[in-house]
Amino acid sequence: MSLVQPEQAKRPAEQLDAAPCRTLDPSVLRSMLSTAELRRRPSRAPDYEAENKALIALTRSMASSPEGILQKLADTALTLCRAHSAGLSLLEDSDQKNDFHWRAIAGQWASHIDGGTPRNFGPCGTVLDQNIAMVCSHPELDFPYWTSITPVLEEGLLIPFHIKGEAVGTIWVVAHDASRRFDAEDLRVMTNLGTFAAAAYQTWLSLNATQRIASIVESSDDAIVSKDLNGVIVTWNKGAERIFGYAAEEVVGKPITILIPPDRQEEEPAILERIRRGEPVEHYETVRMRKHGSLIDISLTVSPIKNAGGKIIGASKIARDITERKRSEAQITVLAREAEHRAKNVLATVQATVNLSNSDTPEGLKDTITGRIQALANVHKLFVESRWTGAELHKLIKEELAAYCRDEEGRARIDGPDIVMRPDIAQTVAVALH
Repeated sequence: MSLVQPEQAKRPAEQLDAAPCRTLDPSVLRSMLSTAELRRRPSRAPDYEAENKALIALTRSMASSPEGILQKLADTALTLCRAHSAGLSLLEDSDQKNDFHWRAIAGQWASHIDGGTPRNFGPCGTVLDQNIAMVCSHPELDFPYWTSITPVLEEGLLIPFHIKGEAVGTIWVVAHDASRRFDAEDLRVMTNLGTFAAAAYQTWLSLNATQRIASIVESSDDAIVSKDLNGVIVTWNKGAERIFGYAAEEVVGKPITILIPPDRQEEEPAILERIRRGEPVEHYETVRMRKHGSLIDISLTVSPIKNAGGKIIGASKIARDITERKRSEAQITVLAREAEHRAKNVLATVQATVNLSNSDTPEGLKDTITGRIQALANVHKLFVESRWTGAELHKLIKEELAAYCRDEEGRARIDGPDIVMRPDIAQTVAVALH
């Protein structure tokens, strides 16, 4: 069974008040009955021994294998109530609690695992709205999407359960034919299981949340480490192993100071003091030490860890490797200084060129200055090609005499050894040649 959206559920014409997105009035529902019906039936004798054994087994299962507790609970309900199917319908935050999700099913409906029903248009929603246990028989009479569900729901007993006063789901048992009808003893057993279901579901939610957090921590590229208030390492993720070089078994139980260089040891007491006061340390850039002694630039964030009672018991530390960023910043600084130095040199050279130029006419002076600056531009092009190591004398001369060597025979011949001149010398030669 897949999740059925309310808009897919077409209503019987006579059920005018049962709008899919509204709370249904149970007085007009033909499929939802009071549990008073069960008390009018003959009831089997209680089997307290079987019930106690089942509850003990559930308790042990919740302690040892909490990830399977919901299915264990469904199996227990199926057995104790001699039902044909049993399960739990749960509201979840992932869809803003718009639908019930079937996370555990036992018996003939087991193939419908992870299916569900709409919150505001179905038997479970009616039970939560009324906040009482109810009997359901042939829900297709009121909720047409049930027509396709097999085997049919001949009779069901649904019990709501709560977490911190909020109704979050139902535990239910189902009979698929008239060979099994529920009674007052089934109501008593299911009411007890409903109380256990609340604790089981809360455990299941906590486990899932813990697993999600653990997965995030373990897959993070950052080092995520926890320590107690004495600075002793308690947990160590893969990111910390990659950044600092220590495996978890090498550092858990050891002081965090093994990561701090000798000249920065005073940082740790100051950090712990702030943590004891409940103050986080955010984006603190510092230096730490790897396993083999090399230093690494990191950005450090440290936050207090509190227990269930709100008492600070330790600190979590997130360390991000910022070595590449620091290296890039250093390179940018060097390049900026180099650019500033070269710009000053070029401007000084241009200023000298202007001061040394002369002519009998303004136009002649203009042409002289323009020609000399062009010569400097030409030699700077050669500097770029050589990454500012200098300029080859042969190329420099060829560049300056290009205007006079355009014919095939040539008016000038350039010959001699390859000589690379320093930038300052090359500039002077370029201007002289011009």
